[in-house]
Amino acid sequence: MLLNIERNLEVVNQLIQQAADNAERNIEDITLIAVTKTVTVKEVKEAISQGITDIGENRVQELLKKYEELGDAVRWHMIGHLQKNKVKYIVDKVDFIHSVDSLSLAEEIEKRAAKINRPINCLVEVNISGEDSKHGLEPTEVKSFIKKLDEFKYLRVMGLMTMAPYVEDPEATRKYFKGLRNLSEEIKKIPLNQVSMSYLSMGMSNDFQVAIEEGANMVRIGSAIFTTEA
Repeated sequence: MLLNIERNLEVVNQLIQQAADNAERNIEDITLIAVTKTVTVKEVKEAISQGITDIGENRVQELLKKYEELGDAVRWHMIGHLQKNKVKYIVDKVDFIHSVDSLSLAEEIEKRAAKINRPINCLVEVNISGEDSKHGLEPTEVKSFIKKLDEFKYLRVMGLMTMAPYVEDPEATRKYFKGLRNLSEEIKKIPLNQVSMSYLSMGMSNDFQVAIEEGANMVRIGSAIFTTEA
């Protein structure tokens, strides 16, 4: 088995371009986040040499391990569920936290970021599909939650994140991505001071083209980049 990251990235970038063209969008407005769960530092370095600038990690421990080797060579995204007691380890390292889903977590991020005087870009995680197995706020809870976060000084809400259910036919995920985009548009109409709806983080290896067609400007792609070929 051969892992050809260069070839995989070529294919992924072609598919992103195709989806951007379908939606009449500029590919430069779409950030590809390479998800490096279970991926070695050597493989991450190879991806960086092929143009990857943004790395996403699901677990704090893995992020810290890779950060030791790579430092600020890339932008770091914490995309997995984040426990309050782990915030202190990453608050000075990550560029984005994609998984803010409770007031207690938000308050911890605010407190830790204030201590080091470093604003942190965050996305509010929404359980758009209503699956019990997924983290995130119910869509009906998001507006009131975001109004509370608008009062924070260091936690900067920059948009929304979701995970669609895994299905064989990516087309079946469209309604979920459309739902998150619509929610984002509704939030834009609320008078807010700090909150921005600049980003929609949605779409993974199996459904990122549909997500882009529905407005995603951050896609989190792992297996399509780091899967071996026969």
